[in-house]
Amino acid sequence: MFNTLTERLSATFKNLRGKGRLTEADIDATAREIRRALLDADVAVPAVRQFIKQVKERALGQEVSEALNPGQQVVKIVQGELEDILGGETRKINLAKNPPTVIMLVGLQGAGKTTLAGKLSKHLKQEGHAPLLVAADLQRPNAVKQLEVNGERAGVPVYAPHPGVSSEHEDPTGDPVQVATSGLEEAKNRQHDIVIIDTAGRLGVDQELMQQASDIRAATNPDEVLFVIDAMIGQDAVATAQAFNEGVGFTGVVLSKMDGDARGGAALSVKYITGKPIMFASTGEDLRDFEVFHPDRMASRILDMGDVMSLIEQAERTMDKSQAERMAQKFADQEDFTLEDFLQQMQQLKQMGSMKKMLMMMPGAQDMKKQLDQFDDSQVNRIEAIIQSMTPYERNVPKSINGSRRARIAAGSGVHVSEINTLLERFREAQKMMKKMAAGGGMPGMPGMPGGGAGGGRRNQRKGKGKGKNRKQQRFGNPARAEAEARKEQERQEAKKASQDIGSAFGAGADPKNFDPSQLNLPKGFDKYLK
Repeated sequence: MFNTLTERLSATFKNLRGKGRLTEADIDATAREIRRALLDADVAVPAVRQFIKQVKERALGQEVSEALNPGQQVVKIVQGELEDILGGETRKINLAKNPPTVIMLVGLQGAGKTTLAGKLSKHLKQEGHAPLLVAADLQRPNAVKQLEVNGERAGVPVYAPHPGVSSEHEDPTGDPVQVATSGLEEAKNRQHDIVIIDTAGRLGVDQELMQQASDIRAATNPDEVLFVIDAMIGQDAVATAQAFNEGVGFTGVVLSKMDGDARGGAALSVKYITGKPIMFASTGEDLRDFEVFHPDRMASRILDMGDVMSLIEQAERTMDKSQAERMAQKFADQEDFTLEDFLQQMQQLKQMGSMKKMLMMMPGAQDMKKQLDQFDDSQVNRIEAIIQSMTPYERNVPKSINGSRRARIAAGSGVHVSEINTLLERFREAQKMMKKMAAGGGMPGMPGMPGGGAGGGRRNQRKGKGKGKNRKQQRFGNPARAEAEARKEQERQEAKKASQDIGSAFGAGADPKNFDPSQLNLPKGFDKYLK
């Protein structure tokens, strides 16, 4: 959603890099570009004015003038102000001292309240609660049925005493207030600790809508009233939020459709205009596409600094810990990484949601935007189909996959043989990298890591090409390391020669007393057969 804003801000901050001192003109120019970027993103004008005022005051103060890197300090100031305008701190649901906690959802029709109800109930269930969904939207066609489907998918019961209407031509007959109050009693009787009431909306703000929502609020006395707002409607979101805040009153905001391509102005405006915090964000159609709203993490995403913490939390919720421990032990024992392992890891990642979304949460993702735009999540399904078309033996022994086997796998997975070849070639490279990392060699080509040089191997090869440097020096990047490797190689050759002098290839003439199995470099655990 914030891609355009991120691009504009990143381009603005590039102009500050490398400057040892920032003049007032530099700060004015930067503030002007930030103002344009925010206005283009549909942020409310009053919010933009306050934001720019705060940034300029801090940028012209001592914290920038005395900083070692003024450009980075300005970025830090902008990040802090973004956090403030987004709410400052993460706001969680206020649970009632005497359960059940009542949560009422309000908003316009089409904002995504019913879908959000299913997502919120699933989220709360994962946190150990026992929620109950109450279908009080009797006006929108099939709203009750949709809530029942979402509840079934989330594994949460739905209280729906009235079926609602099935078409636009029917007049609503049930009483939403009565449904809400009886749903609350049902939750008490069945000992549910949270009640989520899905209410009706309208295509626009009107008196009938506000009155119905006010009546339900008065009858149920909810602990939280969450205003669900479509993040794609831009400036209209601010006016709608103001109307609901004055007509019904709400305690928090939920942004829906955050996966859209809108400019995101609603997210940067609603807290400033209403004073109510953004509590949750809905980022897709799946029930898993839901997250707690963290202002600091969202500010980092907007500035292309990534959101690694959210990725870690996602992984903790979905990853199989026992399987992860098995993989870690296998890695520590330097066992071969197989296609079976690769399939399991890929299936674990799929449970976290869209691979593209996860990659977009990595720092510097904006620099890879073109590549990520071309990334297709369906490719993961194709790879999964290819591996599942292999026999268990082929998955564990990839070298056994010859031409005829590749043809059979291609036919079974519905792909061309060339895709099988590409997958196996990339897997072999991944295997080599895993072995090198497990042996303590670090990530190849990564600066500052063992086994990697500053800038990677290709750059070093280009520098040494045609200059007559020693091959080992070209390979290892510095003379001291090349010399150490040369010494080790010489020692290996001398040990090999000594072993050949002792006896034949079958060990004839060797002294059993001096025999040391550890010198044979046998596979782990094999030495027990020599005792």
